Amino acid sequence: MTRAPAILWFRNDLRLADHAALQAAIDTGHPIVPVFILDDAAPGPWKLGGASRWWLHHSLDALRQSLEQRGAGLVLRRGDSIAIVAELAERTGASDIFTGGSVDPWSRTVDQAAAEALGRAGTKLHRMRTTTLFNPDSVRTKSGGAYSVYTPFANACLAIGGPKPPAGAPEGIRCADLPASDKLQSWDLLPTRPDWAQGLRDTWTPGEAGAMERAEAFLQHGLPAYAAARDHPAGDGTSMLSPHLHFGEISAPQLWHLAHRRPNGKGREIFIRELLWREFCANLLWHNPALPDSPLKPEFAAMPWRDDKPALKAWQRGLTGVPIVDAGMRQLWQIGWMHNRVRMIVASFLIKHLMIPWQIGEAWFWDTLVDADLASNAGNWQWVAGCGADAAPYFRIFNPVLQGRKFDPDGDYVRHFVPELAALDARYIHAPRDAPAETLARAGIRLGETYPHPIVDLAEGRARALDAYNRIRSAA
Repeated sequence: MTRAPAILWFRNDLRLADHAALQAAIDTGHPIVPVFILDDAAPGPWKLGGASRWWLHHSLDALRQSLEQRGAGLVLRRGDSIAIVAELAERTGASDIFTGGSVDPWSRTVDQAAAEALGRAGTKLHRMRTTTLFNPDSVRTKSGGAYSVYTPFANACLAIGGPKPPAGAPEGIRCADLPASDKLQSWDLLPTRPDWAQGLRDTWTPGEAGAMERAEAFLQHGLPAYAAARDHPAGDGTSMLSPHLHFGEISAPQLWHLAHRRPNGKGREIFIRELLWREFCANLLWHNPALPDSPLKPEFAAMPWRDDKPALKAWQRGLTGVPIVDAGMRQLWQIGWMHNRVRMIVASFLIKHLMIPWQIGEAWFWDTLVDADLASNAGNWQWVAGCGADAAPYFRIFNPVLQGRKFDPDGDYVRHFVPELAALDARYIHAPRDAPAETLARAGIRLGETYPHPIVDLAEGRARALDAYNRIRSAA
């Protein structure tokens, strides 16, 4: 007698190692139907952006190959998640569906509706933890509430003792006869005209193998110097693992334990703290579903933002006339990623010097980042804006010129991404407007022609932002 299969529903956990839902499905002893559903309606306004769709295409292709190497396959479907899982359960006769959990509110809504629909048909949805270090409800204050400050949250996580050791990938997977699948190419996730993805192809290797290769290289060569090197965008001082983590090609527990196999030191300590910051953002979204749209500090809803479309366009294109900002925005466009220190600089510039709402910057990052994670994106933008949990004070306004001189002292980062300034010496590269006319001429720079004048006076922008903040604080 043929046993009914168990359905494995992949989400943001596109790997085979340390996959609780996969292991639970295998443990049933039933053959498995691996499924991925592209549901553009479920995330509401936060459906996948262009850079994320490029990554998803290649990650799914890598996952399919990994499954085939173990005797399985992958069913691809596009449309309403609830209707599709119900149809697949009915078609295959599956009585159990295993899936990874997510902290975002739309996935939680889908999970609840799917569980109810499947339950009426006698099928059970098993929701497992596959994307975070800990279950979101397991890290609580002594009074049972949710944490709103990072340091006590991180200390509480450390007191738990870390996640359990990760399991390896199964050597083989017993696969059921698979129902019909979409062709990945038919989803049109890749750009056509114009093809803006060359920089992404040159930089990234999506998939579980690419994630592990990058993790091992960073932990061996980058971790010892991470504490000092991570703030300097011209170097190779960060892990660049964020997109692999977002798509679940490597798990946070895997990285936690891989890092702890390395010698103890400041670099390892800070890397673990970065994993815990990611966990903190996930926890914030779990307890505050409106995090991507609304400030956690309600008084910031009254901030007198400016509607300045030309300034926004200049920011998006990397043509603000502020070199470190322009370098960051061009890096984002070229490779779908931006150095973390520069993310803070460009976000502060948009929110405070230009007085453009943080939600607009958040949306641009969502469309252009390959690591566009709803919790981290929202949590970090609110942090810079001063309106989130444990946020930087609003009156902490990064001076992008000083930040550039401190963290890109030789100007190498700016030279790489703003080549029209490449011949300018380090003394002036972060503030070309301060360079003497003959210095600009020798470097082939004509301000206002080959490179723009700054679109805002930094001192005036700072004063305007502080005045706006004082007004909402007085009214609160």
